[in-house]
Amino acid sequence: MTTPSHTMNALLRPLTPLALAAALLVSANAHAQAAAPVAAAAPAAPIDAEKQKLIDRILAVVHPENGVLQAVQEKGVSAMQQSSIALQTNHVPQERKEKTLKDIQVDVQKYIDTTMPIALASAKKNTVPVSAPILAANFTTDELRQLAAMLESPLRDKLEKVLPQMQNAVGQKVSVEIGPQVNKNLQVMTEAVGTKLQVAATLK
Repeated sequence: MTTPSHTMNALLRPLTPLALAAALLVSANAHAQAAAPVAAAAPAAPIDAEKQKLIDRILAVVHPENGVLQAVQEKGVSAMQQSSIALQTNHVPQERKEKTLKDIQVDVQKYIDTTMPIALASAKKNTVPVSAPILAANFTTDELRQLAAMLESPLRDKLEKVLPQMQNAVGQKVSVEIGPQVNKNLQVMTEAVGTKLQVAATLK
């Protein structure tokens, strides 16, 4: 069975520093787009008290703000991955590579430590005002009542506890069944990508 680390290594090997530049460019463009002025949305319709109470119960369980926190962490993970790619493809000696990655990890951790609190504060402040109108517009009061009851049910917690076991079992079965073909397809893709990046990097 191919481990996630083996799959990641297979993806990273053929990339060149051009990939790092491309990733940074995409990140910069995304940041610029996020910073662009956004047209003000139309005011949401008032939510009656019963609906709001049900929505508050639902949001206390589902936590849509967690997506913001995950995005903050993913930026740090991406920085480490891209740094590893650049060091590997530039054939930096292993000892120096490890030391450099440890130094970079300090910067990444600092980014997470300084960004997470402000992201969490903003996410918590905006979760109910932003999410409540969406739920109110898409669910009737009776549906919200059923949804709240389902989310608060002990059976939900019981199901969530066995989900990892089911996911792992399915993953193992799929790996045995199609692992060789997936690895073959992955190899074809990584070689093709590596060749194109190499050609692009050597063109004057």
